[in-house]
This record gives sequence, C-alpha cells and structure tokens, in this order.
Amino acid sequence: MVVPDRSIRICADRGGTFCDVHASYPDPENPKTRKELVIKLLSQDPANYQDAPTEGIRRVLEIVTGERIPRGTVLSTDKIDYIRLSTTVATNALLERKGRKHALLITKGFKDLLLIGNQSRPKIFDLNIRRPTPLYSDVVEVDERVTLVGYTSDPQAEEHAVQFNSDGSVKKGYTGPCSDGYGFAEGPGDVVQGISGEAVRILKRPDLEVVKRDLQHLFDSGYRSIAIVLVHSYTFPEHEKQIGQLAREIGFTQVSESSRLLPMIKMVPRGVSSTADAYLTPILQSYLDGFFSGFDAKLRDGRLRSPRVEFMGSDGGLLDLSNFSGLKSILSGPAGGVVGYALTSWDEDRKHPIIGIDVGGTSTDVSRFDGRYEIVYETTTAGVTIQSPQLDINTVAAGGGSCLTFRNGLFLAGPESAGAEPGPACYRKGGPLAVTDANLLLGRLIPDYFPKIFGKNEDQSLDVEASRTAFEKLASEINNNQDVPLELDEIIYGFIKVANETMCRPIRALTEARGYSTSSHILASFGGAGGQHACEIASILGIKTVLIHRYSSVLSAYGLALADRVYEVQEPSSTFYSDSTRSSLLARLDKLTKTVQAELARQGFEEDRIRVERMLNMRFNGTDTALMVLPVPSDGDGDEDFEAAFKKIYKAEFGFLLETKSTVVDDIKVRGVGKTFDSLGESVYSEVERIKRAPVDQSKASSRNSVYFDKVGRVHDTPVFELDKISVGDEVVGPAVVIDNTQTIVIVPGARAVLTRKHLYLTLE
Repeated sequence: MVVPDRSIRICADRGGTFCDVHASYPDPENPKTRKELVIKLLSQDPANYQDAPTEGIRRVLEIVTGERIPRGTVLSTDKIDYIRLSTTVATNALLERKGRKHALLITKGFKDLLLIGNQSRPKIFDLNIRRPTPLYSDVVEVDERVTLVGYTSDPQAEEHAVQFNSDGSVKKGYTGPCSDGYGFAEGPGDVVQGISGEAVRILKRPDLEVVKRDLQHLFDSGYRSIAIVLVHSYTFPEHEKQIGQLAREIGFTQVSESSRLLPMIKMVPRGVSSTADAYLTPILQSYLDGFFSGFDAKLRDGRLRSPRVEFMGSDGGLLDLSNFSGLKSILSGPAGGVVGYALTSWDEDRKHPIIGIDVGGTSTDVSRFDGRYEIVYETTTAGVTIQSPQLDINTVAAGGGSCLTFRNGLFLAGPESAGAEPGPACYRKGGPLAVTDANLLLGRLIPDYFPKIFGKNEDQSLDVEASRTAFEKLASEINNNQDVPLELDEIIYGFIKVANETMCRPIRALTEARGYSTSSHILASFGGAGGQHACEIASILGIKTVLIHRYSSVLSAYGLALADRVYEVQEPSSTFYSDSTRSSLLARLDKLTKTVQAELARQGFEEDRIRVERMLNMRFNGTDTALMVLPVPSDGDGDEDFEAAFKKIYKAEFGFLLETKSTVVDDIKVRGVGKTFDSLGESVYSEVERIKRAPVDQSKASSRNSVYFDKVGRVHDTPVFELDKISVGDEVVGPAVVIDNTQTIVIVPGARAVLTRKHLYLTLE
C-alpha cells in the first residue's frame, strides 16, 4: 500500500499497565477521509521489547505500510506527520523516589527551609510522624540577600512606596515607618525595581568566585543537576541567572532556576517545585533520549518540514520538546484522557456537567468538566507539594490491577497493584489476585475476546484456571471466619463492591464536597476497566446517564489526537486592583499576549488558529489565598472585569466576601492555545435525540456467556454483542455485554444502551 509522506498521525499513552496507541492515516480508497487504528500492548515486557511506545509505533508502521519491520530496527519517520506522547515516567520516578541525585543552592540562612516546609501536619494524631525525605541530596548556601522595601500590611502602602521613573531609576524614596531619612529605603543598599513592580533593596550581591568554587566541588562530587532557590527571586531573578550561567559553563546538564520555572511569591512551594524539576527532568530526558534513539535523526531536529513530536503537559495542553520538563509532566498520563472525554462529551448548548472516570490498570483518575478544564496550581504528590498548573484530577489506588486481599476480617482492593509485571494472576506470570481476576471469574471479561498477548510468545489468552485456583484458596480462608459460608461468586463480587466504592470516593470529593449535586452529572467512563464498572458506579452515585466512547479503553491516547498546543507566560505582580491600576495591568497583559502569540506563530500556528486566555492571580489584602481569575463576558461590565469575576469565584469557593478589603494582584498570566482541529461535529446528545432507536436483533449476539450481576446472581445466557457488528440506533437492554478488541462493557439489568456514531449512550432506571 502506497502511503503519502508525512501522513500518519500517531498518539501513544504509556500507562502503568498498558501502553495504548491510536493512529490515523489516509484511506487508500478515499484519500480525503482517514482510517483509524488502535493498538494495545503491555507497558513493560522486557523479554520482547525495550520501550512500549516505540514498539507500538513499529506495529503501526508495519500495518499501515504493509512492510515487515524487525524489532530493533531504527524506524524511518518519512511517513509520520506527528507523534504525540503522554508518559508516567516522571510520576513514577517521584512515587518510587527514583529521580536524579541533585543539589540545592539557597540563600544563606535558609539551608533548612524546605525541610521545615510550611509546618502542615496532615496526620495530626500520629504518634510517630514520618515525613518524606527531601528530594535533594546536598545543600550549598549562597551568601547573598535582597529584601523588599516597606512592609506587607502598611495601610498607606501606596503613599509610602518607592516610586520609579520609566527607565527604572528611583523617582521618590520610601517614606514609611523605619525610613532612614536620607537614602531611598530603610537602610543601605541599591534600590531597584523588581519585575512585580516592588522596590527591591540589594543587601549583598553573591561573590561569584566563591559560588564557582562551590559549584566545581559539587561537579567533582558527581552532581550534574542543581536547583537554585534564592529569596525574592520571583521579582528579582538576577542573582539566580548569574549562578545558573556559571553552572552551565562548568558543565551541569540540568539547572532548575526557580525564577524561570515558577516566578511566583512563596518561597517554600517555589523551592520544592524547583527541586522536583531538578530531580525529575534528567530522568525524563534520559527516557526521551532512549525513545528518540529508536528513530532516525529527523524526529528530533525540530524543523517545520520534519515530523513533529509533542508531549502532553499536566494542564491538558501539548508542549514541544524544548518546553517539556519533569515539573510539567507529573500528570501527563491522565491529562490525555481528560481532554478526550471533555471534547467528546461536552455540548455547548445543553451544558450538562460531566464527571470523567478513568479506570486503568493501576489506579482510577477522576475529574470534572463544566465547559472549562478545572486547573489547580498547587498539588501534593507522594508527599511533595508542587506549584505548577495541573488539571484537577483526584486519583485513588483502585484499578484493574489492584490486589485483592482479606485482612482482619476486611475485604480490601488495593492500594497495592500487580502492575504489568507480573500482572494479575490470569496474566500467566505468577502474579497476585487482582480486580481483573474477579471480573474474569464473574464473566465480565471473556478470554476469547481479550487480546492474546500473554505467555512467553505473547500469543496466549487469559488464564481462567489460575484465577479460579487463587480465589478458591482465598475463599477457604474467608469462610473459616464465617458462621455461614459464602458462595464463591458472593466473595468475588464482594471485592468488586469494595473496588466500586473506592472509585466513588474521589467523585464525591469533586462534587458533593464542593457543593455540586453528583446526580445532576453525566458519567463519562473510560480506561481499560471502565466499562466493567461504569453502570454500578453510576447506580451508587444516583447518576442516570453514562457515556462510553468507542475508543474509551484508549481514550488517553485518543485525547492526544484532539489536544491543542499550549504556551503560557507568567510574571509576578504586587499591585492593588483599582480603577487607577487597571490600565497598567491590561498593558502588561497585552505585552505578554504578544509574546505568547509570537511563540505559537514560531511553532507554525496561523493567527486565526491562536486563542488567548488572560488571567490575574488575585486575593483579598491580608489573606494568603489567591485565585487565578479568567473573566467571561457575563462578569461585571463584560469587558475583562477581573474584580467582578474574582468576587464571583471567591464567593463560590468560600461562601462569603471580604467587602472591606482591597484586592491584590499577585501574578499576571497569559495562556496561548494553538487550535489543532475545528470541530468534532454533532454532539452525542443531539444525535441520540435525532436517531431512530430499535431493539437490537438478538441474532447479532456473537455468543452467550454466564455473567454475575448484583441482586440477580448468575445470568447464564447473557448475550454478548461485538461493537462493530451492531448498528447506529440499535438499543441493547441489560443484562448484556458489549465488547470489542480493547474493552468490555457490562450493561446491568435495568440499563439501556443505544449505539451512536462515536459512543455507547447508557441510561439507568
């Protein structure tokens, strides 16, 4: 088959258990349309391949071109338009504490700052507190110091403040309390204007010869990665830049300057985030070097005529290689799925809020979409609090690979996972009992339809007998503690109920805990194990509508194909929001907007494909809780009314307003979005209203299987329908199973499912 150059689009999502690959290419019979291809393989299978995404791409190229490509061959990229990747490499390195050894350079006197942290005590009643160890291995104090002129809660701050000329020179010195009366501030030292507009007094500049000697000692000790965190560098980054330049000249390969990574006030989260970047980015780069080594040199050269490589960032936007880092990749894996369900499930006219639940092999990721991605700017992962924009995703350790155990009279699902190596008991690698084994014995997974990728030659199906033997052994242990013995099915389903309840927990945290009614949402279920649990989770939560995309088991990879390229710029500010300062804030936003547009234009986006979001990080004076505000036309006067938007968001978040307090702007941010597609066509809700429904012809059932359901028990003749053999408009009434090459969807008694072009649309009684 002749395939045009630069025509194959490949998206790969490497999860904890499976690596999913989605590809599209021109239809040879109708080049104006594109055919799609899905491949699922184990994330780790060292006996057969070194890197799962590379192996998946090799298989895509083999299938599309029709040419045999032996494993280990350096792959030609002539036929590839782009490769988009999401990866959990950095996340796993953080969870497992397997990042790169690095050193921290910090202002003298603050050596233990990140160790002390913010003194939060999440487990206040524990008698034996075990804090996570810091990520850095060594600390070097830099003898430098700058301070801000004035004090935070001065009621006459604007009147007393240092004023600057347009060229940055001092126009009027500080006149508030503690002014020395003859200089520009409270004491000696040069006074300069910081990026935020604040007056900065330089108490001591770093001795670069001493710093160079300290850096050389670190380098000679084997360090190649450092984090630089200096006091007030968010507004005065000069000292960090000087030290960073020295480090690069000496030969450090990773230099994480906190002022460049995260120019935000609050030294502790800025510092921890910088050490996380120095810890994770070298690991990520090492993985990417290995990935690129599997392809010809054109993939990495970054030219417009070469294939593009793009990476999913934690905030749901695509990044090019130069902008991708460990700090931006912590939620790279789950973010693709959020983009996938949000863009395929949202209807701009009906505006039904959606809960996305991604049931993977290792964990379940839950998020909410109500027309905009919900972004958080501070998250804690594996005990490390990181300040970086990330999608608001709640994760719980319950998935297809979650281990099933019986301890102290309790049925437990997780948090331990069987992963991909060795995997659940049925994977033929001697693994432990897992949720997958339970679904297999309850008839919710059918070995004949499951990918035959197990065993030494990757050609065997799931091992039912291994699961049964392990469960019978566990059932014997459980029944020893029971007055009335439980049936094997009851025991197995007991574990499924525990797993389902565990998966519901983060959904309630995202809805009920924030004042939203859970039952008013639509559940968009995806992930390899999502279809086996969706109906029961919806039933527990009182949700009546469930959406399962045709590619739901590989939706994280499919979401990559729909995602937009993102570039954002942020600057600190220290300005009261008022009528007098609004014009200067808008002028700074205009300046950042031009920077963002220029960068996206450099990446190949035309002006009409660039959308810009302008935000201010605002708080009430005297509080420390800032909210990132993006106004919409319905806010206030409709013309970027940031104050009205801030008060609306604050009231929704906290339930009250501090009417007597003035509003402070901490940061100015512009996010540019390069649109990669125009429209996904008609929404699923419009299609359901339009199409003619008809009960599915029972003769279309490919087989019948014995499946266990709650309250009903075993239904021995449950029909099994193959997704590609039923037609749009066909309605399947539960109990039933709908199946394809990569997913199994269990339709419980009382549920109805109608097939649309891209979804299975389920309604529950």
